[in-house]
Amino acid sequence: MADRYLSFTGTAPGRFLSRRLGLPQPAVLRRWSPERPALDGPLLHLTAGASDLDLAPVLARTGLKPAEAGAAAAVVLDATGVRDVEALGEVHAALHPAVRSVAASGRVLVLGAPPAADDHHQAAAQQALEGFTRSLGKEIGRGRTVNLVRLTDAHAAESTLRFLLSPKSAYVSGQVIHVGADAPTAPDDWERPLAGRTALVTGGARGIGEAVAETLARDGARVVVLDVPAAEADARRVAERLGGTALALDVTAADAGERIAAALPDGLDALIHNAGITRDRRLVNMPADRWGAVLEVNLASVLRTTDALLAAGALRPGGRIVATASIAGLAGNAGQTNYGASKAGVAGLVRALAPRALAEHGVTVNAVAPGFIETKMTAAVPLFIREAGRRMNSLAQGGLPVDVAETTAWLAHPASGAVNGQVVRVCGQSLLGA
Repeated sequence: MADRYLSFTGTAPGRFLSRRLGLPQPAVLRRWSPERPALDGPLLHLTAGASDLDLAPVLARTGLKPAEAGAAAAVVLDATGVRDVEALGEVHAALHPAVRSVAASGRVLVLGAPPAADDHHQAAAQQALEGFTRSLGKEIGRGRTVNLVRLTDAHAAESTLRFLLSPKSAYVSGQVIHVGADAPTAPDDWERPLAGRTALVTGGARGIGEAVAETLARDGARVVVLDVPAAEADARRVAERLGGTALALDVTAADAGERIAAALPDGLDALIHNAGITRDRRLVNMPADRWGAVLEVNLASVLRTTDALLAAGALRPGGRIVATASIAGLAGNAGQTNYGASKAGVAGLVRALAPRALAEHGVTVNAVAPGFIETKMTAAVPLFIREAGRRMNSLAQGGLPVDVAETTAWLAHPASGAVNGQVVRVCGQSLLGA
């Protein structure tokens, strides 16, 4: 469903009226397209504190030209050397004059270091960057995003920096992403990083799953579109359009993992858990079957199939598991105790399994947590609730399925091996939750 308010505020009368009434003024977001794959304008590289991060070569490969001062499409502040409150003053000194010059739909990216367990002054200063980043994201406006990346090696974070400094991250803001120091596996072609890799997308016949399949195929993957038998025709339509294959299978079947492994005897490089359902009711009105159905599809099937595929060795070394959580699981939502429980469970699965899956199988495990995304499901939400969902984020609009898909593609990237155990919200920095 079209966002008529967004369209109206893009007109001269709409801008005037919304300003006079103090209403949100969302900006049309710049998203990736083949014609405009990069942000428009230069990149300003700033530093606060003493840093030894080898950042310049990585930033040079983003495709953004360096800027000395003035208008910029993106600003990167290296604050990894901030170790005390005094150095936090350098954060203000660096960004205070620069923020106003960031272009519409531009990016502010703060780089921080992991808080030190043995230095409470450094830990306090680095934790302060989280509050700073999230607060700046809520005030910067004009479709601009602000994120914090914690890292120790810029080269290990290259895929993350490329993603966050591109139009692909249009609806990702206010996030804190931790990147380890594992050596990255650079693709032969950064434009088609998944070439030669196989990705399976559950619930891939429509909506967000279809967008994920499309985006992974764009990046070169051979996509297997899995959906329930009742949606087999749609799954085949999507798969044929993308040059992939369809797999009609109910993921809640006890042997779903074994059947997936049998259908992919050569193995799998990316397992995307997208299938999910809602059966909303307040708890006092929720019968057991509505509770059980949601927990079975959204959580139990994810646990079973993941365990089975890892045990069978179906995920090749360097593989990626990306599950779908939700801000409903992180912040809660009235009428969704079942859904919130299932999606919080996904986050728990990711954080617990990630280190073990990497150590034992060479596979990373992460999750995306969508906020209000414009789909057929949200189009059926009553008007006032729908409008609240759209506006209650820093970008004052709903996201699109492609926003979830782009974030999934980044996590599935062969060079994203240092990103593990993360739950990344794709919510325009929703005002709900952290």
